[in-house]
Amino acid sequence: MRITDLMIQETMIMDLQATTKDEAIDELIASLNRSGRINDPVLFKEMIYKREAESSTGIGGGIAMPHAKTTAVNEPTVVFAKSRKGLDFEALDDQPAHVFFMIAAPEGAGNTHLRTLAALSRLLIDSDFISQLMSTDTPAEVSALFDAKQAEAAEKEAAKEKAKAEKAANAASGSTSNQQQHTSGMIVGNANSEDFVVAVTACPTGIAHTFMAEDALKKKAQEMGINIRVETNGSEGAQNVLTADEIARAKGVIVAADKNVEMARFDGKPVLQRPVSDGIRKSEELIRKAVNGDAPIYRSQGGNAKEEGASAGKISVGSKIYKDLMNGISHMLPFVVGGGILLAISFLFEQLASPENPIVQLLQTIGGGTGAFHFLIPVLAGFIAMSIGDRPALMPGMVGGLMAVNSNAGFLGGLAAGFLAGYVVIGLRKLFKGLPKAIDGLKPILLYPVFGLLIVGAISFYVFDPIFGSLNTWLVDALGNLGTGNAVLLGLLLGGMMSIDMGGPFNKAAYTFAIGVFTSSGNTDGAWMAAVMAGGMVPPLAIALATTFFKSKFTEQERKSGLTNYVLGFSFITEGAIPFAAADPLRVLTSCILGSAVAGGLTQLWSINVPAPHGGIFVAALANHALLFLLAVAIGSVISGLILGLWKKSPTLVK
Repeated sequence: MRITDLMIQETMIMDLQATTKDEAIDELIASLNRSGRINDPVLFKEMIYKREAESSTGIGGGIAMPHAKTTAVNEPTVVFAKSRKGLDFEALDDQPAHVFFMIAAPEGAGNTHLRTLAALSRLLIDSDFISQLMSTDTPAEVSALFDAKQAEAAEKEAAKEKAKAEKAANAASGSTSNQQQHTSGMIVGNANSEDFVVAVTACPTGIAHTFMAEDALKKKAQEMGINIRVETNGSEGAQNVLTADEIARAKGVIVAADKNVEMARFDGKPVLQRPVSDGIRKSEELIRKAVNGDAPIYRSQGGNAKEEGASAGKISVGSKIYKDLMNGISHMLPFVVGGGILLAISFLFEQLASPENPIVQLLQTIGGGTGAFHFLIPVLAGFIAMSIGDRPALMPGMVGGLMAVNSNAGFLGGLAAGFLAGYVVIGLRKLFKGLPKAIDGLKPILLYPVFGLLIVGAISFYVFDPIFGSLNTWLVDALGNLGTGNAVLLGLLLGGMMSIDMGGPFNKAAYTFAIGVFTSSGNTDGAWMAAVMAGGMVPPLAIALATTFFKSKFTEQERKSGLTNYVLGFSFITEGAIPFAAADPLRVLTSCILGSAVAGGLTQLWSINVPAPHGGIFVAALANHALLFLLAVAIGSVISGLILGLWKKSPTLVK
């Protein structure tokens, strides 16, 4: 497949009008939408910004490659655009971006399409080619340039394959060759050089940066006369997988990746872990360090690697705690949602029939305290522990969480047990580090499980369970005895927090608090869940209302995207408002926070309970005051929608 089969001329923008990164993304998405290549601009934009949050796709050298792989894409497409003046795309080299490639890949993109996108990415390493692109004036010239470049690359590849075959034939007859071929699956560099390194490249979507980093490392290694072998972890999975022999022979390992890759195989090797962007822009530095062994030594414990050296632990303490907590919550949520909704449905059947009804008993058994809900706190604790101490910490963490359930220490006790188990295993690693290497194999299967469980269990039994059991009992009693005024204030706070960052730490903190009370109160009445759910439904509904009734304040694309937010809002998917908040944070966030706070406060003023942890309007019938719950959501949404619609400036006036 030709690159120009994906880079269609009708989507090209030869004179990008945008002056900011957000405007550039909007203009590129609008081109995709006009051509019918995407079916949901809001979702596509959300996924674009999600990728940008990982690391900027302004890769430097005047190039930006925003990309996303999502169901919002109908056909694989690359939108080419160029800006003569350039604009700030938060590039890695802090220089303006002039050439843009927005890559839209569907979830089910075929291998042919993905290989074509990889070929495109590799071309962009060539600075001369980028200069030629900048000199084009028409879409036809751009297409012709890419076709010629791809044909040239195909000829070179054919020549390399021929040379490879000749080399094999010469080797069979006893001849040798001094130069190894530069092909995708082979070692690149100088055959006479003893310097050999291996590398792995990967980015979250596996479309562009993965292959650009691969090509940059190969190109630089050849210039430096160093042998290199590069494995790519792209959309098609791992390609050119490194062998055990190659890893053993390598002087160092480069992992240029923005996602997890298999690390245990590098046990005992000097390993440089860097963002994939460093593989593109700092390839010489990485190769030199790898050759010199100037990297932390990686050690594998229980199948998971940990690095030793100064580069470990660079993230802040707060970020580390949040990451570990989110690992527990993300694994716990399926149990919360599945079990909670089944439990809520059982309450509905119970009202229509009786507690002894077989359907009621079945649903309560599956979803309730002996089913999914029984695993909430153990799973939370176990995966917090695993995030900290890897696999050996999972078991003691889960047991500590189970002890918290059985002792009434509840959610808080489970949190404490999870963090304790993770750091206990880290401590045991250090404690047993000096033991003879002959018993290394016993550490993950005997020493860590036994001592980890003993320590975590003892501390949980004698310290955590009594303390958090009492605290949990006090918290539930205090919340149950809140006066109306205090309950409304807490409802205002929880509802507002759902809109502060729409899926970020504040949003998750409010949801986690509600889940904690929901699972610890014993009756799962869902009073605080009502405040959280109402607050989370408001932002997308407010966006939808504003784009419907204040049409002149929004672009045509934003109005179309606003319609999608009706569905997202009704479904309690707050993230639908993120693209609008990213484009105009002051007005959108302020408006949504106010409306969400009002909605959350009203649920407490009217004593609304929602005995389900998710579902939005689809579980509203389970609320004790279903109409009042919907009214609270409607009032909050209208308040936010009106504030945003009145406050927002028309598109032509927005700076």
